[in-house]
Amino acid sequence: MTPLKNNDVTELYRAILSLENEEECALFFEDLCTINEIVSLSQRLSVAKKLDEGKTFSTITTETGASSATIGRVNRCLSYGNGGYKNIIEKLKGGEKK
Repeated sequence: MTPLKNNDVTELYRAILSLENEEECALFFEDLCTINEIVSLSQRLSVAKKLDEGKTFSTITTETGASSATIGRVNRCLSYGNGGYKNIIEKLKGGEKK
């Protein structure tokens, strides 16, 4: 098994999928992660959304405070990754109030 395909990781994914609302999610992640980890994860998602909107690296740095290395990594994932960012961006777009 690869490090991302073991019983502990699978159980983590199942735990996340079992959360029923935003409050449960917040409580779980606040216990699971440090504040900096949560901020980093949310920053990466924000960067992915802004890249998807076609914003430039410099604009994204200004708007999010993300480093060019972080933006580059997220950009590589959008271009060559497993589609996770693209999938969640589309789901979030579908959930936006119009």
